[in-house]
Amino acid sequence: MKSTMRRQSCLARLLASSTVTAMLAIGLGGCQTAAISDVTGSLGAKAETKSEKHSGTDPHRTVEVYGERFRANPKDADAALRYGLALRAIGQRAQAVAVLERAAILNPGNKVVLAGWGRALAENGQSQQAFDVLSRAHTPASPDWRILSVQGTTLDKLGRHDDARRYYASALRIMPDEPSVLSNLGMSYVLTKELPKAEETLRRAHAGAPVDSRIRQNLALAVGLQGRFDEAENIVKADLPIDEAAANVAYLKQMLGRGGDARVGAADNVRRNSRRSRADSDPRPDRPVS
Repeated sequence: MKSTMRRQSCLARLLASSTVTAMLAIGLGGCQTAAISDVTGSLGAKAETKSEKHSGTDPHRTVEVYGERFRANPKDADAALRYGLALRAIGQRAQAVAVLERAAILNPGNKVVLAGWGRALAENGQSQQAFDVLSRAHTPASPDWRILSVQGTTLDKLGRHDDARRYYASALRIMPDEPSVLSNLGMSYVLTKELPKAEETLRRAHAGAPVDSRIRQNLALAVGLQGRFDEAENIVKADLPIDEAAANVAYLKQMLGRGGDARVGAADNVRRNSRRSRADSDPRPDRPVS
């Protein structure tokens, strides 16, 4: 009984604090091993659709190869995109932003480069600038559902949840039931503590992409935040090798604030991401292209 009450008290404090915002900020910031990560569709070049993060290619080697190629010819848009993607994969997000910004300057009007730069900005926590750059990467006459979805995540990180959901809705009109967009929408509901709606949306996403571990992790988070810890753990470790399942469960526990060391780590994430969120705030009433 005491254990149950402690869990309920912990969840109440979690949902009343900035921790949920930090969770989504972490999730939207980029892929991490065993992390609750964003599942936004690919942007830009083929390098993005066959990301070194998931292909088995050593991103450090890719950084060397495409870094040399980019330095030899900074106007090479493909090299810049692949270099930026590899830098993101090894956590060099600020450098990725710098590379892609330079590429955008040297390739004015190149919407693929703008999309890559905007995605890197979003991953680096520069949400308002990311939104503005991504707005230039497609047009109302030819909207890109992937870009709309990323724009939605930037608006969620700025606290503009209604605006964010309009962007997700626009993306879903182009790609109905797209799991990556549904997952981002579900996490938007997590931010506003609409947990049953978040769970319902994330279950739809999971049904459309049952092998996507990132969507599974987001669903587990929404379930765990409602106090159903055992069910959340079963979701996050289903059909996985033992070591990977254990890593996912450990990360889920950290995000839910369970365990002494986990709570310390989560608190650090809260402070870091809440500072970033405040720095990014800008309440301009932008609207989606649709």
